[in-house]
Amino acid sequence: MEIQAYFDPQTFTLTYLVFDPKTNDAVIIDPVLDFDAASGTTAEAAIEQVLVKVTKRGLRLRMVLETHAHADHLSASQVIKRHHPEASLAVSERIRLVQAVFKDVFDLGEAFPTDGSQFDRLLQDGEVVRAGSLTFKVIPTPGHTPACSSYLFEGAVFTGDALFMPDYGTGRCDFPSGSAKCLFQSITGGLYSLPESTRVYTGHDYQPGGRPLRYESTIGEERRTNIQLSAATSEVAFVALREGRDAKLTAPKLLYPSVQVNIAGGHLPMPAANGVRYLKIPLNFGRVS
Repeated sequence: MEIQAYFDPQTFTLTYLVFDPKTNDAVIIDPVLDFDAASGTTAEAAIEQVLVKVTKRGLRLRMVLETHAHADHLSASQVIKRHHPEASLAVSERIRLVQAVFKDVFDLGEAFPTDGSQFDRLLQDGEVVRAGSLTFKVIPTPGHTPACSSYLFEGAVFTGDALFMPDYGTGRCDFPSGSAKCLFQSITGGLYSLPESTRVYTGHDYQPGGRPLRYESTIGEERRTNIQLSAATSEVAFVALREGRDAKLTAPKLLYPSVQVNIAGGHLPMPAANGVRYLKIPLNFGRVS
């Protein structure tokens, strides 16, 4: 199994291409669609790098995996499916919980299904999935969102926004239905139970202190040195730290555009009567006006 990482500096996101060099079977994890909020313009430069590699290497793209409904970038899953319609788009079955919450936030109406049908496949917690010659296990890691999952391949786990590099910590838990307590249990009871040699590939790297890009660690390194949640950290201490930090964070710049598109499986909103697509931005959300 080979792993190639593609970093999007605009959103600090890592997209991964995982493939078997013997069979050329491949999956893409957490693809990014470029989006300029000021102009409302999408572009495909970020995902094009990955697709060029797929073509040049002659890979057979079996699946597109989302670790969760991202709140900081739009998914390029539908761009990939336009080029590779045979690839199935998959996410945790718990995406339905997130859809139900944000259907009301965005007033999406009865026409918007909350059964996960915008995705080709809903993954069960603990399920072992075959993607051609590739095999991975679905590890539930909710907390950042209720629908977060990590994917354990051959000695490597892709943790999305649950667990970051040891010098940065973990994902935030202040989105609707997020839970610091739940994230603690996901990491300590799930990810930290994996063999210490298991390689960890994170969904973002925010390069604290301006250090060079880094997106790979090990479970052993995380357990020993993660600055927010090591194996020695108590649940009470982590929850206090995480909730205290989250209270000071601003919302991601692309929060509403991202979630709106990503709960729909990367589909952009349908055009209005004038042929233009529109995204909704709720005003004063969560406040009494």
